[in-house]
Amino acid sequence: MSLKCGIVGLPNVGKSTLFNCISSGKAQSANFPFCTIEPNLGSTNVPDRRLDALSELCQPKRTIPATVDIVDIAGLVKGASKGEGLGNQFLANIRETDAILHVLRCFDDGNIVHVDGSVDPVRDKGVVDAELQIKDLETVESRLGKTVKQAQAGDKEAKKLVDILTRYREALLAGRSCRSVELVNPEEEALAHDLFLLTNKPVMYVCNVDEASAATGNAYVDAVREAVKDEKAEILVIAAKTESEIAEIDNYEDRQMFLEELGLEESGVVRLIQGAYSLLGLQTFFTAGTDECRAWTIHKGDKAPKAAGVIHTDFEKGFIRAEVIKYEDYMSFKSEAAVRAAGKMGVEGKDYVVQDGDIMHFLFNV
Repeated sequence: MSLKCGIVGLPNVGKSTLFNCISSGKAQSANFPFCTIEPNLGSTNVPDRRLDALSELCQPKRTIPATVDIVDIAGLVKGASKGEGLGNQFLANIRETDAILHVLRCFDDGNIVHVDGSVDPVRDKGVVDAELQIKDLETVESRLGKTVKQAQAGDKEAKKLVDILTRYREALLAGRSCRSVELVNPEEEALAHDLFLLTNKPVMYVCNVDEASAATGNAYVDAVREAVKDEKAEILVIAAKTESEIAEIDNYEDRQMFLEELGLEESGVVRLIQGAYSLLGLQTFFTAGTDECRAWTIHKGDKAPKAAGVIHTDFEKGFIRAEVIKYEDYMSFKSEAAVRAAGKMGVEGKDYVVQDGDIMHFLFNV
């Protein structure tokens, strides 16, 4: 799938350091504003212990994980909506992403320059939010003017869109992002999606902390939690500098020992990649056998024929039925044959909504 998350934030908050940790790409990272100018795109594997367990059981010739695309976007400054800094480029780049990883600096370090001279993640969040909201307000008001005329001419869809745009306008004027507006049905959601508004994208706030705060967070993180408590947003705490050091350790046991010393069960990068995958509204189903164990990416809510089409378009066109094994059953019975013998294999039709972790085999006719 071509969906991607954009890493955004003010200059020098650790965006490129994080990108380098999670991506196969290598972005420049340095102690000066606008180090990143052109957006860097990288694709990274989505860690999944279920795939590892399936591979251990099946002993396939190859194991293929799901992937997610991450974009490192140039730092934004106050006035970006009016073209300050790299503002116009920043806003154009973020519009092309499907979800936002908003990095906030939550650590003190006199050796790393802050664009505003002091550390205040809530203020920094407000700067980025305000610039995106200003740009969205311009878009909404421009679209509203055209749509009102269509609605007055009797266009029923235009009337519905006018209502949505009016609610967005009220939220933006009140300093709230568009994602705070409740949409009442799938039709409204579809109309809203086609507006491609910056503040309507799902967001995760990534609090970049010092090593000592990696496990528990700190006062800066607490302030961010309070500031976003009424938003439809997630928070993740990560020590980017420390994660970059962990990424340089080749030996698995040494990496785990390092994490244990920090009080962490797993790397923050793993949690971030998995969080980005979920933020995009994605989930995984598996195919498993001696030739290949593979994680396939679909949207949450996709039905069986759509999932089949991810493997090959002919599978969707000629879909007959799907044989489905729940991951827990596969782990319990240890093989497809044993699951089938125990009567635990489901046979599903075109209306089956695929569940995260399903192990599937499709029957089709072309």
